[in-house]
Amino acid sequence: MLFDPRPKLRREELFNRREELEVLHANRDVPITIITGIRRIGKTSLLNVFLSELEVPSIVVDLRDLKSNYGIRDLYELLSRALSSRLDKLIYLLKSISSIKVIGTEVQIRWRGRGSLTLSALFDHLNKRRIVIAFDEAQKLRGPRSREVLEAVAHAYDYDENVTFIFTGSEVGLLYGFLGVDDPSSPLYGRYCFRLTLERFGKDLSAEFLRQGFKEVGLDVDPAVIEEAVEAFDGIPGWLTIFGNEYVRGVRDFETIKKMAIEMALGELKNIVRERGKRLALALKGIAEGADTWGKLKRFIEEREGTTISSSVLFNVVKSLEDLSIIEGYKFLDPIYEEAAKKL
Repeated sequence: MLFDPRPKLRREELFNRREELEVLHANRDVPITIITGIRRIGKTSLLNVFLSELEVPSIVVDLRDLKSNYGIRDLYELLSRALSSRLDKLIYLLKSISSIKVIGTEVQIRWRGRGSLTLSALFDHLNKRRIVIAFDEAQKLRGPRSREVLEAVAHAYDYDENVTFIFTGSEVGLLYGFLGVDDPSSPLYGRYCFRLTLERFGKDLSAEFLRQGFKEVGLDVDPAVIEEAVEAFDGIPGWLTIFGNEYVRGVRDFETIKKMAIEMALGELKNIVRERGKRLALALKGIAEGADTWGKLKRFIEEREGTTISSSVLFNVVKSLEDLSIIEGYKFLDPIYEEAAKKL
């Protein structure tokens, strides 16, 4: 169902991503694939559908909840969870690895002490058969263990021809900063990566998405309602899906649904601010209220803080927002986040 808010799993559930799917299939043997796009653009759905159509096993490591100062245990718990979810495809291979225990439907990786398993060794073992390893929201791997992760991926790139990797990320600058494929100091520098960026729907496509979704449930909706949603949610599939789902459930007041979306975005922005500091909140609020140049933003922050900030500090603040894929050129990439930022 198009309006199901959960990530899609089958091609027939995925709206208008056939071209992107075919491109992924055409490049399925590339050692590293990078899929990027702003939040709620549909990266996880595209990834799920692509992997479901492959004839080889795959695992998806969901990194959304990985804390910024993660340790090897935290990472291995997520790897164990990912391997457990595909145990039916990998059980004989996993049982042959002395540092891994399979207890019922759970995979346990020995992560410390004698006989512990390094990431490089894990990839070497998995190389015994063709496998795809996907890291969803891979920018979360930045941190004290990032070098170790990158070196293991670089090792697999060079020596494990049966292992291929997919990295997705909605914080595009942070993702590329982590991978460092263009950074001479990174273990992945110079490695070829296939890169795919998901774009938002155009207005006509957004309207067609909503019409098809409502048709699926036998609901006849006023074209003016669809037009209002298209204008408000700017072609972002996730917001269009939330709108359609709430409307089908009986919430017919457009402003109520839009307010729900803004509150969701506000919660996400508050999490970012808690991690990165209150000055980021001021910058977000300033840009949302019209500070669309360097000078305007600098004055906005200084007036509210009652201090003077240096150009280098402001540069870092703006770059952080760009790396997080929230703004570009002092403009929000998502109008719902813009409305949410006004409430910070």
